[in-house]
Amino acid sequence: MADEMNIYYDEEGDYLEITNGEIDNCFFNNLGNGIFEIIDKSTKKRKGFAIFSFKKRTKNLENLKVALPFKLELA
Repeated sequence: MADEMNIYYDEEGDYLEITNGEIDNCFFNNLGNGIFEIIDKSTKKRKGFAIFSFKKRTKNLENLKVALPFKLELA
């Protein structure tokens, strides 16, 4: 079974998390400015990212552009 992309947003906490597959065996690497990459402990591959203060960073969710400090490839 292929990994599934999961998108989770907590409006009260203003927290966005986008992951590819399960992240049970992962750690969060702090990239600064409230942005974290989610790394698999075994493979060291990036499994996703998390952004704090997400809504505050965007003017509206219709035209969403958030600069990430890395290139994200979801296969």
